Amino acid sequence: MNDRTPPSSLNPLLDFADLPPFDAIKPALVAPAIDQLLREARSALEQVTAAEFPNDWRRISLTLDVPAERLSRAWGAVSHLNSVADSTELRAAYNEALPKVTEFWTSLGSDERLYEKYRAMDVARLDAEQARAHQNAMRGFVLGGAALQGEAKERFAWLQERQAELAQKFSENALDATDAFSLYVTTDELAGVPDDVVQATAAAAQADGKPGHKLTLKMPCYLPVMQFAHSSTLREKLYRAYATRASDQADAAFSQFDNTAIMGELLALRHEEAQLLGYRHYADVSLVPKMAESPEQVVAFLRELAHKARPHAQKDLADLREFAASELHLKDPQAWDWPYIGEKLKEARYAFSEQEVKLYFTAPKVLAGLFQIVETLFEVAIRRDTAPVWHPSVEFYRIERSGAAGPELVGQFYLDPAARTGKRGGAWMDDVRARWLRPDSGTLQTPVAHLVCNFAEGVNGKPALLTHDDVITLFHEFGHGLHHMLTQVNERDVSGISGVEWDAVELPSQFMENFCWEWEVLKHMTAHVESGEPLPRELFEKMLAAKNYQSGLQTLRQVEFSLFDMLLHSLAEPATTGDAILALQRQVRDEVAVLHPPAYSRTPHTFSHIFAGGYSAGYYSYKWAEVLSADAYAAFEEAAQQNGHSTLDVSTGRRYRQAILEAGGSRPAMESFKAFRGREPSIDALLRHQGMA
Repeated sequence: MNDRTPPSSLNPLLDFADLPPFDAIKPALVAPAIDQLLREARSALEQVTAAEFPNDWRRISLTLDVPAERLSRAWGAVSHLNSVADSTELRAAYNEALPKVTEFWTSLGSDERLYEKYRAMDVARLDAEQARAHQNAMRGFVLGGAALQGEAKERFAWLQERQAELAQKFSENALDATDAFSLYVTTDELAGVPDDVVQATAAAAQADGKPGHKLTLKMPCYLPVMQFAHSSTLREKLYRAYATRASDQADAAFSQFDNTAIMGELLALRHEEAQLLGYRHYADVSLVPKMAESPEQVVAFLRELAHKARPHAQKDLADLREFAASELHLKDPQAWDWPYIGEKLKEARYAFSEQEVKLYFTAPKVLAGLFQIVETLFEVAIRRDTAPVWHPSVEFYRIERSGAAGPELVGQFYLDPAARTGKRGGAWMDDVRARWLRPDSGTLQTPVAHLVCNFAEGVNGKPALLTHDDVITLFHEFGHGLHHMLTQVNERDVSGISGVEWDAVELPSQFMENFCWEWEVLKHMTAHVESGEPLPRELFEKMLAAKNYQSGLQTLRQVEFSLFDMLLHSLAEPATTGDAILALQRQVRDEVAVLHPPAYSRTPHTFSHIFAGGYSAGYYSYKWAEVLSADAYAAFEEAAQQNGHSTLDVSTGRRYRQAILEAGGSRPAMESFKAFRGREPSIDALLRHQGMA
């Protein structure tokens, strides 16, 4: 096999000299590039599994991992574009290649010849990072079906391909159902809605050649309308469309996006996969590589959290009902009224609104503030950088640290902040490439990350305005990025986020959210969009007082999703129909929730985390990792009390960076946590942070 990197003129997806040439990747180039990379990777697999090939970590890494990593990077670029720049042509190219790529990774993970090579390795000759990667690989082979034989092995491979197809279709339906809906309304109907949203919706209608305002189900439009529009009729229309997306309850015009059958089939296939591997159900399989030891342990954790949060949630709801009746004359509030009531009560109780706060959070100022925190705490510098991008609004940066011979590159990242058509909703971090001491060149490959959000864009030449929730989201994704980019591990499979237990991977992201509530931090990252004045201390104190507003309700909502997910994947017989899935959801709501949506609501149908996003029997990870992140942040609070200053304590930051961020997946997450805190985590800090201690 020729190891020389082909020049980019042949095909940008085959150019591994540096960063992906995103601006040159065209749908027609996907198939030839992926086919070539698959041929090279398959050839390498045959080479290393030959009887005479040595059972040597470095030789296998050089021969197989290099072409496999190229395939991974090229496919990663295609998958990324499919998420942020969806088009009919790209989707077709992606879907054509998906089964082939899935088949290769399945065959690689289940190849008994390769499994035997790894089993025969002398682990004593491996360094600590290699030993950890080897341990993970051995576990991966078993979960990948390498120990299966004959028909069972073939069936297992088919299950992987079919699940990948279904997950992709689920994701497409959720995106298409969201994009397909629009509602044109008059200015009068938008009474109460913030000015920037009114302007943006007017611009959207104008772009369609229509009068009035265009409303969509994308968060920068949907949420402020639900929170601020005085018209209950308008809120109900939007709520119904949102709550029935990609389901059998949606408008007949959108029936082709119904995810009901896909969910049932996915659950059946996951259950069959678990049985083939010798497990009771899919939840058992999901937890093998995680911190939690069993589904029963997770369910007990969630129920304990629900028990502690329930009295707070009941009080939250009683307050909302009383306010709705006395101040808004709403005697029987409906599901579409709660966000509006919540916002009005918040304004009345704390004398501020999200709209007032938003005027101080201009995107450039927030970003500069975030960078300053990271630079201070983790002793690095963040600089603008250049790279080919997929959209004009995407920015590119580099992270450096000072070395003996000057600045040293640590990592780089793309920032894609704005919501737009063809970009899937939500926010996420993904890797472009990992830190790796490359076996082919002996050079150190630095990590590169994608940080993707869906914020409203600026209008009329003004900078984008972020809600405080948007700011928290940005900090969250940046925390993931830091975990990926600040790693000092040289073994690719355990560097950065790779090899980190899924229920611990949210620790660094949720940890960063805490800084969004520190005055010493916030005052440096705010500037009023008109006057340039920083956020007033008085307004910050109101925000802080409101921080745990409805935290009981929010905690129960997260527990409800998490418990539903875990129980859904723990059934002795899988739920293969929409009715069975919804019956379980009702059962969980009856146990946990204090608020119940209308019968037509279909939350599972767009629950992409568990049906298309790698969180199946793993959604509990957010709450699990919150315990870790709150306790980790408590170390910075303790340092602030001792030094009499802010939580931006450099020595604590250095310890956190070294114990958690730099270690990546090179050791169990519990070991990293204990290296930082000197003990196992406690739930106390989380309950205190959320006002439920």
